[in-house]
Amino acid sequence: MTPVHLAGHRLALREVEPEDTEALLAIYGDSEATRHLSFEPRTPEQVQAIVDRSIASATDTPRTEYCLAITRRGEHRLIGYARLATEPQQAATIGFALHPAEWGKGLGTETVHLLCALGFQTLGLHRIWAARSPLNEASARTLLRAGMTEDGRIRDHVFVHGAWRDSITYSILEHEWTPIDDVATANRLPAVSSDADSGPER
Repeated sequence: MTPVHLAGHRLALREVEPEDTEALLAIYGDSEATRHLSFEPRTPEQVQAIVDRSIASATDTPRTEYCLAITRRGEHRLIGYARLATEPQQAATIGFALHPAEWGKGLGTETVHLLCALGFQTLGLHRIWAARSPLNEASARTLLRAGMTEDGRIRDHVFVHGAWRDSITYSILEHEWTPIDDVATANRLPAVSSDADSGPER
């Protein structure tokens, strides 16, 4: 399988590597960074398992999960973690988390654009969707700025912090997405077949 590498104006997506564990723990082990995510802060052992699974999934055939490191363009250090998991009918769900030090800089919007470039341009998908916590207004602004449309609410979608939580969902279709001129890809992957299995939950 050809490794994924996508570069935007300020960010890039690359495959996860063993050396990313410490940087990912700084995000997934942090209570503020995970406040609106679908899980509580991870332990070092749990983060190591995520890194191991991310690396292993890159060699699956067919590949149904793209777990990628977010970096500054031209740099190698992980500052975030992005995931695209394919589903049947040429669709995929996306999600990402950035280190709190990177919040408020518009990097989330560029991350969504890069994931859409992977899904639409590289994998030939028709629909991409995402979900957020009802309290995460910053995520709402990010998804809307990236061109997604709010679809609705999934009631009691996630059990986290000892209680059930709804999710607000967003989607974008292939013909609704406007490519960014400066997004470059180092590879072209086979299109996803309509009967591809969905990736495991994060």
